[in-house]
Amino acid sequence: IDVNNGDPYGIPADNPFVSDGVVRDEIWAYGLRNPWRFSFDRETGDLWVADVGQNALEEINVQSADSAGGENYGWRVREGDQCRPGESNCDLPGAVDPIHVYANVGSQSITGGYVYRGAAIPELVGTYFFADFITGKVYALVREPGGGVTVTDETDSLNSGNITLQNVASFGEDGVGELYLVDHGAGAVYQLVAL
Repeated sequence: IDVNNGDPYGIPADNPFVSDGVVRDEIWAYGLRNPWRFSFDRETGDLWVADVGQNALEEINVQSADSAGGENYGWRVREGDQCRPGESNCDLPGAVDPIHVYANVGSQSITGGYVYRGAAIPELVGTYFFADFITGKVYALVREPGGGVTVTDETDSLNSGNITLQNVASFGEDGVGELYLVDHGAGAVYQLVAL
């Protein structure tokens, strides 16, 4: 939307559903259940969306900066990359699968973060960080050249600095791309640093 023009805002003429008649003109993409934290990669402009599942799966979706919009991420028919119980037709033509899905066994609520673009930890540049609110675990996701992803649990290395993460509710990014974690349970903000 264009927040500088229109009443209360303007709708760009090239939005994917302008004059669709069924979908509101301001909709860019759909099929997300409960996105908890989305962010733009400051280098590529890609949009990263962590989406909280309903019963079984948490997911991460990425929309390329050059997208024309109109993506369908599958919700309410699918949860993650699986057909939801009770749904009979999960073949959604054109639907976009998440780049990463995990079962929420023991965990419950994904918290999306950022792609690290800081200078303090060069080996992590390009790594997407996310967490689980319930467990306090923090993960690092790297996209592989062939299209796959590698996800590692970084909780132990982060907790080695005499802190124990409880409920990571959000992430932050400063002006130079360094990352911060907001721990609701501890009432604290921590910076990601090299040890």
